[in-house]
Amino acid sequence: MPPLGRPGGRHHEAPPRSLSFAGGIMNSISPIGTAIGARRWKPTPVISGTIALHAGAAAAVAAQHAWWPWAAGSVVASHLALTAAGLWPRSTLLGPNWTALPASAGNRIALTIDDGPDPDVTPRVLDLLDRYDARATFFCIGDAARRYPHCVEAIAARGHAVENHSQRHRHHFSLQGPRALRREIEAAQNTLTEISGVRPLFFRAPAGLRNPFLEPVLCALGLQLASWTRRGFDTRNRDAEAVSRRLLAGLAARDILLLHDGHAARDAQGKPIVLEVLPTVLKAAHDAQLRWTTLRAALDSRPPSPGCTTLTQAPKLAGAPAEANRQPDGTQ
Repeated sequence: MPPLGRPGGRHHEAPPRSLSFAGGIMNSISPIGTAIGARRWKPTPVISGTIALHAGAAAAVAAQHAWWPWAAGSVVASHLALTAAGLWPRSTLLGPNWTALPASAGNRIALTIDDGPDPDVTPRVLDLLDRYDARATFFCIGDAARRYPHCVEAIAARGHAVENHSQRHRHHFSLQGPRALRREIEAAQNTLTEISGVRPLFFRAPAGLRNPFLEPVLCALGLQLASWTRRGFDTRNRDAEAVSRRLLAGLAARDILLLHDGHAARDAQGKPIVLEVLPTVLKAAHDAQLRWTTLRAALDSRPPSPGCTTLTQAPKLAGAPAEANRQPDGTQ
């Protein structure tokens, strides 16, 4: 990142490069433009405090260059804190983050299914959901959706929600700057909207990892970050019973559960774990008289997020059939 520069025209040396965070995040808000449904970004107290600390450190170095080690140390400490927040998928320190459904959801819960579509697994997941008349939210990868568009079309046609899980699902996603984040997320927005006929309203970061630049980008694109209440680690745990126990321990209204149709672990017989876990989870919810809903259905009854202010409303996709433009209520 570029240094903050020399304040007040004094000929002091530029502060360390680590002091540039404030300028970087502030510059990430506006130069990349806005999309339909865009929202105004409002920094969290942690972000505001970090920006103030960077400004104070820069001013201190400008006033007395000998203070630069203390200024740099405080800036490094703040960066470590922000990094820790980004490594915590359920954290709200960097911005609004759905870890549970809003109170207005009542006795409903949400099933979210990531990393698809997969031509072998996704159709069978849809059949299981149909058997229990359950609605789910599929966080799809843009490249996979482009390879298997019929799977995305089937998800939407059968009453489920298609949401944004990035275009390529890169492991270094959380290390990217605002422009690269924007390109990655917007590419998936375009891909998924084109195929499903409905613009995604939610985004989930690959592995749930992120950085402070993500929330301004999501606001510019009109997206809400969503994580989960609990997950089963079904991409690496081959024990279906253990995965089910993790998901069902303390199951309650407003929970958001996470499973995977893409990158799914397989048991000793080669069967995707999700196909063994899903019937158990669906039956447990039925027995507990909990109803399934999608995240976008729950969003309809939730007050606007305090982290962003809506600037525009998203119109229906031009040229798409009426059936595709109709947003599913996602409720049993």
